[in-house]
Amino acid sequence: MSTLSPAVEAPHLSGHMPVMLAEVMAELAPKKGEAILDCTFGGGGYTTAILNKADCTVWAIDRDPDAIARGKALAATFEAASGKLRLHMLHGGFGSMQDLTEQAQAPAFDGIVLDLGVSSFQLDEAERGFSFKNDGPLDMRMAQSGPTAADIVNKAPEAELADIFHYYGEERHARRVARAIVTDRVETPFTSTLQLAGLIRRVIPADRSGIDSATRSFQGLRIAVNDELGEIERGLEQALTLLAPGGRLVVVSFHSLEDRIAKRLFAKATGKADSFSRYDPRAAMSRGTESPFVALTNKPVRPGEAECHANPRARSARLRAVAKRTLPVSSFDKGLNP
Repeated sequence: MSTLSPAVEAPHLSGHMPVMLAEVMAELAPKKGEAILDCTFGGGGYTTAILNKADCTVWAIDRDPDAIARGKALAATFEAASGKLRLHMLHGGFGSMQDLTEQAQAPAFDGIVLDLGVSSFQLDEAERGFSFKNDGPLDMRMAQSGPTAADIVNKAPEAELADIFHYYGEERHARRVARAIVTDRVETPFTSTLQLAGLIRRVIPADRSGIDSATRSFQGLRIAVNDELGEIERGLEQALTLLAPGGRLVVVSFHSLEDRIAKRLFAKATGKADSFSRYDPRAAMSRGTESPFVALTNKPVRPGEAECHANPRARSARLRAVAKRTLPVSSFDKGLNP
């Protein structure tokens, strides 16, 4: 596999740091003529690396209009360099990837990648309201449409808020945070990120680990606003069906809730989730051998120390990958699939 030359480097993407890029590329292994689907275009880091690595074509999905605009500019850059359209941008959520790719008349994919984290562009733009590092409107919408985080914080019942912080944010003091929000919003509705973060810090003691007290609650709120877990489950199930024989699916997650979904679905796809009797050795030995997918990673791959030091956002990343077998299940017993 040869690297294309000269490589394209889009200036507007130079500040973006794709997480675990080397590990993703090793598992995805794009080749000349292949069709690759980048389900979470974001800053375009993976897409740029894929198109520079091999003379392939990429379809990229994002529900953020700003990301689509960046992608179209990148597509023009690659088209100018190669004389052909190699990047197709699809506007929508990756939970609808089947409909989006069918409408675009895309082929079955030889590789699919999902980075489940929030884009650095979204985190760094205060006006998007994802981070409490700088003050901004309490928004958090990836698609820039629908109910905002402020709508939920100011209108949801106390019990619903507590569930969001507990189940999605894994916040131990979820009830305390929800109670304080409901009390304070009577006189002053919440409109900004620092306003909400300030309340959370007031009612939750500082974490010995150094993690900001507002981190888990903000995570839970962001997941609720964007239905992230439902989107992930729908997306991964569809991604498995969109793979061509021999195709690879690579997923990078950033917290236990995301990784748990990927782990469960991949175990089911590769046959490792099937139950069998320990008194039936034949069943135990054949477990997983007739599944249509094979695991490329037996356990989640973690980023190296150097990357974590250079990019603290990578610290919690986990990578899992599976591949679709090249022969149908019916041929396995005939010894045709090694």
